[in-house]
Amino acid sequence: MPSMNHVLGVIMGGGRGSRLHPLTKMRSKPAVPIAGKYRLIDIPISNCINSGIYRVAILTQFNSVSLHRHISQAYNFDVFHTGWVQIWAAEQTPQSADWYQGTADAVRKQLFEIQSTGAEYVLILAGDHLYRMDYSQMAEFHWEKDADITVAVQPVAKSEAHRLGILKREADGQISAFVEKPKDPKVQDQFVSRDDPQRPLLGSMGIYMFKTRVLVSLLTYHLRQDDFGGEIIPQAINSHQVYGFDFDGYWEDIGTIRSFYETNLKLTGANPPFNFFDAKSPIYTHARFLPGSTVENSELQDVLIAEGCRIRKAEITHSIVGIRSQIAEGTVIRDSIIMGADYYNVEKPRGSLPIGIGRNCHIECAILDKNVRIGDDVVIRPFPGDKDIDSDLYFVRDGIVVIAKDTEIPSGTRIEPTK
Repeated sequence: MPSMNHVLGVIMGGGRGSRLHPLTKMRSKPAVPIAGKYRLIDIPISNCINSGIYRVAILTQFNSVSLHRHISQAYNFDVFHTGWVQIWAAEQTPQSADWYQGTADAVRKQLFEIQSTGAEYVLILAGDHLYRMDYSQMAEFHWEKDADITVAVQPVAKSEAHRLGILKREADGQISAFVEKPKDPKVQDQFVSRDDPQRPLLGSMGIYMFKTRVLVSLLTYHLRQDDFGGEIIPQAINSHQVYGFDFDGYWEDIGTIRSFYETNLKLTGANPPFNFFDAKSPIYTHARFLPGSTVENSELQDVLIAEGCRIRKAEITHSIVGIRSQIAEGTVIRDSIIMGADYYNVEKPRGSLPIGIGRNCHIECAILDKNVRIGDDVVIRPFPGDKDIDSDLYFVRDGIVVIAKDTEIPSGTRIEPTK
């Protein structure tokens, strides 16, 4: 049986990430911070390393500087190790002058690089999902079945079918049909693959393992098909051995501001659905040499605090406090994500306000991106859930107030619904 040394990991760096705007205003989607100190890209890279996949390529094209910087700082194997994590950016070549047109097209444009690694198998991954998975189990399944393609699948309720690719799987594990985001209940009934009445369907997780020669053949033959889930996989079911590998652990697609917000805040509880404390399968990130956080005479309840923070006489509930956060006295923060800062104010003094959150502020149901400067007596309150607003100082998405990276909010500003 082959080994994981024969597997190349390829992570999709994503396009514009418009559904996560303004968090993607200055960075690509996989570079968006999560859980106070990590970035989304850390999840699939860590899963690869923990699974024994030490060659990982990340395909990027949009707002990629922040992602490139993070990868170069965080993932450097020593000289005695043959592994690597590389950025494969979209580029003009004699064969193509276009940007990546979709997931399959991105891989198609890098087939030369893929083949040059000599890898016999390619594992295609998304860069914006939160989950922990041992890919070696999927690889063993792939090899046992002698599959051409293996798709990671998860049990799905009918109410969730409209947002996923749904697969019909036979008793031997082979996939016989595929439909993209079905909304018609009659169509959903035709794709029942499980006896469980609560979750009778199987949804694609966007994780695909290919024999390299099969991947090359499909992408070369189907030149006008640019997406794996919507085009390549459904087509391959008719001509190749395509199997579904079961995964029933926690998995969340962080594709919208609402899902990003809710997924982060779930991590603040005593028993979060995703465990960052797993010593056997840790999530890696850029190693920072920061002091421990200090909390002075404050009230905290269900709060995740990263390192390097200073909190003074504040009240914080059900919130994320990211690296280097500075929160002044009298401030109340509830149900919010404070991403922190890339530096301390003394390192790069900018603007008229110090970095962090000033005195006597009230911040509720908000996302404050990196390096935000909030003056004194600022009030931020939630809007109705169906409200979307774009303004110079703030954005509202699904009722959640989002302050974009490097924004300065003057003292006394009130961001709240009009009465």
